[in-house]
Amino acid sequence: MAQAWRCSGLRWSADGPVLAWEGGRCSALTWGKRVAFGVAEGGVRTCVGARGHACPLGAAVPGRSTGARCEECARLDRAHSVAADTLADDPRPYRVYLAWFGPGMAKVGITAVRRGPARLLEQGAVCFSWLGTGPLMAARRTEELLRAALRVPDRIPYADKRAVRAVLPAGEGERAAELADLHARAVALAGWPESLAREPFRPVDHVGVFGLAGAPAAAGEVRELVAGGTVSGELVAAAGPDLHLATGTGQGVVVLDTRLLTGWGLLPVAGGEFSVPVRAVRDRAAAAQDGLF
Repeated sequence: MAQAWRCSGLRWSADGPVLAWEGGRCSALTWGKRVAFGVAEGGVRTCVGARGHACPLGAAVPGRSTGARCEECARLDRAHSVAADTLADDPRPYRVYLAWFGPGMAKVGITAVRRGPARLLEQGAVCFSWLGTGPLMAARRTEELLRAALRVPDRIPYADKRAVRAVLPAGEGERAAELADLHARAVALAGWPESLAREPFRPVDHVGVFGLAGAPAAAGEVRELVAGGTVSGELVAAAGPDLHLATGTGQGVVVLDTRLLTGWGLLPVAGGEFSVPVRAVRDRAAAAQDGLF
């Protein structure tokens, strides 16, 4: 029997998306590449642990969980994250950014300067611009200022992001227009921390990087992996943690959230079967309406 591989997630390199595997191996993903694997019969999805440490219980986790962590490991992982506000003395500089995912769908966030645009690629931002740079807590206060004054969220569900990818404006200028207006309103606000330096509006567009230009619209998305199930398709686009796979069957293009892979033992397969649960992509118009700020 073939040795099972365990995925540790999708990474974005200078050359595009890469699937990382436990043990340090990586699989570069290029447009048109066949992505195919199966889950062993009788396989169980187990907790991936936290902060580089294995789960002491080897706990089973639900197939639909995108975190693949048990309750205790999830708590430990979040306790050491920037989002938890437990790193107030972090001396490294941070950036505040504005990100756009589709019509009526923008968010504010922060990321460490040393990470460059990696966070935006990981989130599937179609377009983004830096807003300011400074200490962590100043960046956090600015994020909160925008959320309160401009009603800009700091989180957008991935289901909504997927839903609007098929209705993106064709031109970069059109895709940047909402961000340009939001950036202007943001820098005009009073109450900015003095230690946060404002940055000019310089939009960065990821449609080409993600392969979304001219890509066929996704009809479905994988709900979860199951023991004995298989996934097989040709990679036509990728955004954030999502792979858009042309299945060559009546299912059309199906989106696979690679966060659903972690915790499973995966086996190579040669066939073209696609036998894991799939649901329809959320209605695009409803997603855009929900995202208006």
